[in-house]
Amino acid sequence: MAGTIGVGSALRRAREIREITLDEAARDTKLRTEQLAALEDEDFDALGDPVYARAMLRTYAQYLGLKPERVLSVYSRHGDEVAPPAPPGKLGRVERGLAASRIRDNQKFLLVAAAVVLVALVAVGIVSRGGAPEAATIETPTAGATLPPSVVPTTVDVRVVAMGPVEVTAVIDGTAQAPTTLRPGESISLMATEQLQVSATDGGAIELTVDGKDRGTPGVEGAPWSQTFTPRGSP
Repeated sequence: MAGTIGVGSALRRAREIREITLDEAARDTKLRTEQLAALEDEDFDALGDPVYARAMLRTYAQYLGLKPERVLSVYSRHGDEVAPPAPPGKLGRVERGLAASRIRDNQKFLLVAAAVVLVALVAVGIVSRGGAPEAATIETPTAGATLPPSVVPTTVDVRVVAMGPVEVTAVIDGTAQAPTTLRPGESISLMATEQLQVSATDGGAIELTVDGKDRGTPGVEGAPWSQTFTPRGSP
């Protein structure tokens, strides 16, 4: 990465002090190990749309005992200041990604500004929820501390695996996504912070995994299927 903003190191330090492995954190938060590693490495591009990164940051920060609002505040400053303008519309998806990457490389100094903001937040102890502060680092929870009982995942994660040719569509937090055609053995993962509606042209040609739990085949062979999912604990 061109630079860091400090969020990833704060998450990693909090996890290590709690003596939690990435696999254990993935099991408890229902996020994948590679997603948690990307958060700690600040590889936000690997997480897809920024709405996914924000949802994962909130879940992981709350799980580790950090204040989600403060972590997201630093991430938002990074996103607002570093996000490059959209490349010309005629470029393909790959070319657009490469062009955006080049623009970000020319804005390294903005990352430095975001890092200074995080240091300022850390200095007044508003990132962590408690514990003894360490020199020039954020406050972190003490080793072995129990997790707050109210911590629940703030996202819903649905994985669709095709058993036969099928077209899958989704509405994520009110935004309709382009249909995806899957062949047997192919899959697609979908995540939402508020509501996720998943539809398939053949409900008997897919298998679902919701928040890490196998739901099997949800519909009838040859018949369209649709279902709406929300995060656990949401109204």
